Amino acid sequence: MAAELHQELRAPLRDLCKRFPGEYWRRVDEARGYPEEFVRALTEAGWLAALIPEEYGGSGLNITEASVILEEVNRSGGNSAACHAQMYIMGTLLRHGSEEQKRRYLPKIARGELRLQSFAVTEPTTGSDTLKLKTTAVRHGDQYVVNGQKVWTSRVQHSDLLLLLARTTPLDQVKKRSEGLSVFLVDLRHAVGSGLSVRPIHNMMNHETNEVFFDDLRVPAENLIGEEGRGFRYILDGMNAERILIAAECIGDGYWFIERATSYAKTRVVFDRPIGQNQGIQFPIARAYVNVEAANLMRYRAASLFDAGEPCGGEANMAKLLAADASWEAANVALQTHGGFGFAAEYDIERKFRETRLYQVAPISTNLILGYIGEHVLGLPRSY
Repeated sequence: MAAELHQELRAPLRDLCKRFPGEYWRRVDEARGYPEEFVRALTEAGWLAALIPEEYGGSGLNITEASVILEEVNRSGGNSAACHAQMYIMGTLLRHGSEEQKRRYLPKIARGELRLQSFAVTEPTTGSDTLKLKTTAVRHGDQYVVNGQKVWTSRVQHSDLLLLLARTTPLDQVKKRSEGLSVFLVDLRHAVGSGLSVRPIHNMMNHETNEVFFDDLRVPAENLIGEEGRGFRYILDGMNAERILIAAECIGDGYWFIERATSYAKTRVVFDRPIGQNQGIQFPIARAYVNVEAANLMRYRAASLFDAGEPCGGEANMAKLLAADASWEAANVALQTHGGFGFAAEYDIERKFRETRLYQVAPISTNLILGYIGEHVLGLPRSY
């Protein structure tokens, strides 16, 4: 493998992840449970507070270093999707919240007293067409009254705070479609059962995600983040960070699959020779490795631009696309290399296979990324 960057982060992370081997993740997966012990250990070690500035109790790391953290979790055989959202969700609060909001919430998030793990944007009837979302927040005195529905809202049952995007001005009353949306911080400890209800969605992998229903939920006006009507801009502001961090997770998965496939191909003997000697096995593993390495370079390119405050929409989206494709290719290679054993739960291949497949679809599908590149990078007519 090529020389790795940021060894000062990787070494302690690997030591922590060794405490949670494949057996641990299999138990959680089989029970369709939440990796509470792992998330607590990661929080207590300060890793989930990486992007919170030191003045609010965090580590003050940059997006490059944060991406290494999530990469290492997945490279260890774990699944950072259980807690990754806290890193990119808090950016909205950090960049657009008031000083009072930041001092009220960020230190507690950094200490692990509060979890900001959930993000409610997608709706069942509008999907990726976010500007047409129908959930409304109507101002009544010192409160907003929220009504509507969200779907694929993950980690609600294991979070204290929810970031909500809702329409505060009807679509037919705004000059631009991107106007009239606002962001709120919802305290789930008080909201659930008091205007907010949750219906879990049983899905392909062990991923805690839900439908969320708002029925006259009252949110204090002080929980509005930034200015009313500018919420879509605030959400977009965090999308590049999200793309880069998810790309890093995919790269971690990709390396894990390649390492497993390589190890098995060296030791599995059939017809009196290790199967890795056969080009039909060796070449697909080698190509998968090449593609993960290339995606990794784009991840670092996008992250370096983000950290420098430079425009990086194209690079962040390309990093996510390349990494998701590379991890999925590596997953198929690992499964094929293991043959029948790849389907056996004890090898962990089938679990990780299911987990990494998600990133062809979420948090943004590969087709939407191609549409973005076509329009905003190549200057082609808008396709959607």
